[in-house]
Amino acid sequence: MNKLLKNMAVCFAAGCAGGLANSIVLWLAGATGVTTALGVNLAPAFTPAWLYPRIVWGGLWGFLFLVPVLRNSPFWRGLAWSAGPTAVQLCIIFPLVAKKCLFWLALGALTPLLVVLFNAVWGVAAAALLARIEDAPDQTRTG
Repeated sequence: MNKLLKNMAVCFAAGCAGGLANSIVLWLAGATGVTTALGVNLAPAFTPAWLYPRIVWGGLWGFLFLVPVLRNSPFWRGLAWSAGPTAVQLCIIFPLVAKKCLFWLALGALTPLLVVLFNAVWGVAAAALLARIEDAPDQTRTG
């Protein structure tokens, strides 16, 4: 049980780090005009109210990494698990919660592609951190 709790905590933390990486990349793309140049209306303000839920949701999505799939390849592991938040964002959040059309195409034709790319940043960053943690020697003391 102790090992499961430790793994859950590590996966949550890695997911939070991935959420932060995703948020920084998304904000930078908007702030530098990359998203606008691609015809996509995504340029969020870097505020605590915008950042906090993204980090927490990144942590919750990090629990996907508890499933032992592709552990030898952080890139492919992160890319594979990024499909989860991508599908939810494109098929549930955008059309049902944000009241935009399916895949949020109202924000620009390349919106789905950018969502895939930004969520890939989350997945790869989280998987890379997990790989570093899993390769690190265990420093816990017993006794």
